[in-house]
Amino acid sequence: MIIKSVIDAEVVKSKNGVKAQKIHDDSNSQAIHLTLEPGARLDTHITPVDVFFYILEGVATIEIGDEKENIVANSVVESPKDIPHAVENSSNSEVLRVLVVKTPHP
Repeated sequence: MIIKSVIDAEVVKSKNGVKAQKIHDDSNSQAIHLTLEPGARLDTHITPVDVFFYILEGVATIEIGDEKENIVANSVVESPKDIPHAVENSSNSEVLRVLVVKTPHP
């Protein structure tokens, strides 16, 4: 059994109020824990693999292609490969935590 603490995971990117911690990375998949401070945004980008977002805490504004929705905690959003997507914390006071899973490994 392998157990990892998210709290102790190395920050792989911290920019514009977004903290990313890679909590799983093997040849099949990758999982990243994102923490977005109020007003923070993970800029629009494209991934070459399918991604899903599991909203752990807060409300995420997620854009996938031409669609944009506010997504509440305990929801999962699928984002197909090669489609532009972004994640934003539109709150003025609450932290947003999101688990991002990429499969297969990019």
